[in-house]
Formats: sequence, C-alpha cells, structure tokens
Amino acid sequence: MNKALWAIDRVGGAARAVSLVTVLMVVLGTAASGGPPLRPDPPLTPGATLEVTTADMCVPGYTKKVRDVPDPVKRQVYAAYGIQTHASGEYEVDHLIPLELGGSNALTNLWPQSYQTQPWNAHVKDRLENELHRLVCAGQLPLDTAQRDIATDWIAAYQAYFHTDLPRTRPHARRPEERP
Repeated sequence: MNKALWAIDRVGGAARAVSLVTVLMVVLGTAASGGPPLRPDPPLTPGATLEVTTADMCVPGYTKKVRDVPDPVKRQVYAAYGIQTHASGEYEVDHLIPLELGGSNALTNLWPQSYQTQPWNAHVKDRLENELHRLVCAGQLPLDTAQRDIATDWIAAYQAYFHTDLPRTRPHARRPEERP
C-alpha cells in the first residue's frame, strides 16, 4: 500500500473524511463544497477558438471587435452551472480560452468565474491571460500551446508560467473590457 495512503488509513475516521473532502475541493474546486467553481466543468466548457492568427489578435483593440456575449447567453451559462442567483460583481462570464488568445464567444468556451474565491479567482486568471498574450505576441510561445495550456487547466498553467504554487500578490489585473 502507498505510504501516504497507509498513513491516512491509520488516522481516525474523522480525519479521513476531512482529508477526502479537502482532496475533492482541491481537485474539483470549491464546487465540491457547493461554492463557485475554480475551474470550468470540461463537459460544459471544453473551450472553443476562432479561426484567427497571431497577427489578427495581437492588434490593439482586437478583443473589443470580437467580444459579443449577450445577456441571454450569460443567463444560459449561469443556469448550466446551477447558479440561480448571484450578486453583481460576484462573477464574470469568462472565456476559458480568452478572446486575446483567439477564444470564441461560443457557449462551450464560457463559464461563470468568481471574483471572490481565494486564492484562485478571475483576477488571477486575468494575469495569466495577459502573460500568455504577451508571450504569444512576442513570438515566444505558439498560439496553440497557449490555448491548450489555459483550456486544459488554467491553474496549472498559471503555476507553470509564473513558477509558483500560489498566485503572486499584486494589484488586480485589468478587467476584461480593458484588455487590448
């Protein structure tokens, strides 16, 4: 038996239950506890892209030209994730693959991302999006790699690109409507 599992098995039942809940919350995000999701649900939000090139999306103002998520679509996103009510500013309907990396406005690329979860939230993901956009536009990272990394697991991508286990502390990133 794995030594870590053996050690957990030797601990009392309450500790095992707490450990299992902790693991589920880390793996599945706080959705396992009934809170906002830290990561999108892959069957609902696998990610989707537009047919664009680096030259198309590395132009200032590009995202303003392609951003189009009407309120009825946003309501669909919230409903798909079981969010019936929320306070203004609690979530953003976020693009898993961001527009600045060629992401689409399709329902399969949208999910409700919390501004309030800690330490991982929409502000932190915005920093990753900005960094990946910078790297792609500087020719230091292929666009398809950036898209795949953020769609597969944005938290793991943040950790890999920023070389840290937890988000760096700094003022909030620009809000989506302020992006290039």
